[in-house]
Amino acid sequence: MVSSNLLPRWLEALLREKFFNACVIHEYAKKNEKNIFCLDCCTSICPHCLSPHRSHRLLQIRRYVYHDVIRLDDAEKLMDCASVQAYTTNSAKVVFLNQRPQTRQFRGSGNICSTCDRSLQDPYHFCSLSCKIDYLLRTEGKLSKYLFECEYLTLPEPGCELEDGLLTPDSVLEPPGSMRTSSSSSAGEGAGGVGCRTLACTATTEFVRKKRSSVSVYRTACRPIYSPVSEISAGMMNRRKGTPQRSPLY
Repeated sequence: MVSSNLLPRWLEALLREKFFNACVIHEYAKKNEKNIFCLDCCTSICPHCLSPHRSHRLLQIRRYVYHDVIRLDDAEKLMDCASVQAYTTNSAKVVFLNQRPQTRQFRGSGNICSTCDRSLQDPYHFCSLSCKIDYLLRTEGKLSKYLFECEYLTLPEPGCELEDGLLTPDSVLEPPGSMRTSSSSSAGEGAGGVGCRTLACTATTEFVRKKRSSVSVYRTACRPIYSPVSEISAGMMNRRKGTPQRSPLY
């Protein structure tokens, strides 16, 4: 486990926090899971607790295969995420916060995590942010040059991301050629960053809407005017029985 005395307070709280538990303050409200982390207060909150934290740095926590993940874009604003294996799910790239338990140790000759020996895809060396932090503390003794000053961090715009923080399991490993670094992330931030994300979200929504409408038109055009089976069934039900024929009496 990561040594707590060498970590900033917000990072220690982030790695130790238990997310997606029901909020005690909003116990009977819908969608009261604590899936938001406030870096300024170093605590997890639910969507109903947002009002006093609007001006704070907020991090959206998501769940993938029963473990906590965060968007790679958000993680790169906080620390150097190079060599941490990323996953692509629901058009969003995410990384795991903590090390995941394994049923058995990997014994192959492929690439493995430098901390927990989990099997990885080349050229990654860590399966989670926690594993990289633990490795850096063991080898270098400090994290200062790997942490970034982030003065502004907000939640994603409604509609472009899943609001409940749940990810479907139709995920794929991030290809090695597209491994992100902090410099590439910072270059993409700016006046056009938000506009590009909004435009991409709008384009995706329009594409899905057009695709659904075309499928609906196709189904309507291909639907038969009448069904032969239904016509035969209706004819048999409407046919009346004739006068019963009785055998002669002798």
